[in-house]
Amino acid sequence: MKLPNYTVAAFTGQGLAGNPAAVCPLDAWLPAPVMQAIAHHNALPETAFFVESDGIFTIRWFTPTHEANMCGHATLASTWALRHLLGRTDEQFEFRSAFGYEMTAVVGDEFITLDFPAGQLAPSKSEAPARALGVSVEETLLGQSWVCRLSNEATVRSYEPDIEAIGTLAEDGIIITAKGENCDFVSRYFTPQSGIPEDPVTGYAHTLLVPYWAKKLNRKKLHALQVSRRGGELFCELRGERVLMQGRASLESEGALIIDAESGTIEPL
Repeated sequence: MKLPNYTVAAFTGQGLAGNPAAVCPLDAWLPAPVMQAIAHHNALPETAFFVESDGIFTIRWFTPTHEANMCGHATLASTWALRHLLGRTDEQFEFRSAFGYEMTAVVGDEFITLDFPAGQLAPSKSEAPARALGVSVEETLLGQSWVCRLSNEATVRSYEPDIEAIGTLAEDGIIITAKGENCDFVSRYFTPQSGIPEDPVTGYAHTLLVPYWAKKLNRKKLHALQVSRRGGELFCELRGERVLMQGRASLESEGALIIDAESGTIEPL
């Protein structure tokens, strides 16, 4: 079978910045091992697969090593592909994850706005993430991933990770963050546990960071920068138990794969 395989950069307005996601629309689900093989072949932070039924898109996200339970940038990329590559004119798309999350994406003139469930963080006295980082940490919190607040933006930007040490943690990596100089907050996200040494721009991370910084700064609307090498920009809002994230997207490449659905053999077209 021939499978479309687009690469869309999310949370950016130009190519070769932001976070690249592969987008693979399906008429029916492929076996999970085949989707995992495709994601491994793509070697991008995430590959998104979706199937539409009764106006709702069930979406699944795969890193190079395993299926993820939440991914913002690949959902934004999928929405952009639906509008700009697949001919859909909807202003709002409804998504449902295989893990039960319900999400929406609203398409505007410039931005796509994602509406995701807010994540939960709790203070932690563990010294394990600070040891793995090898730097001084101002505050440590734990959710699905560790979140460590550092002293300032410059420290976040200049940080050189010990990926092997971070990979020893049982949780889904470490998010480092600090108050921004020309934005509300900055962050970076290291998750070798997912086969991604550093994720360039992470919607999931902001479902944790936005509630934290909204409380800390006493402000619901926040301007965020993820200061990885590729970099990305998000305009966020905490709305009750939901996090809204606005971002731009652009096409990086367009192609297809030839898939043997039984064996999982993949050949570029």
